[in-house]
Amino acid sequence: MHTLMVLYRPPADREAFNRYYEQVHLPLAQKLPGVRAARYSLDVAAAEGEPSFTAVFEADFDSAEDMGAALASPEGAAAQADIPNFATGGLEILHFPARTS
Repeated sequence: MHTLMVLYRPPADREAFNRYYEQVHLPLAQKLPGVRAARYSLDVAAAEGEPSFTAVFEADFDSAEDMGAALASPEGAAAQADIPNFATGGLEILHFPARTS
């Protein structure tokens, strides 16, 4: 399994971010082909102090190649093109082979 993780930094307007994310962006992300499971949170907290990120999205794919194909698809392009519309604080995109313990 290969996981895509998107970490969102604090936006200028958190309420507007949350509303847009759930009503507009998340439906776009849910159309990515090949996703086996997806999850998100708009309530990210730090163990101590203020968190560097306030939201997270994760999507699991069978392989890195499947993830790459999903991001290169029309649905992936639409989701990526939408990011500047709401992610005013910036973001970090990571991906990794997921393992279970």
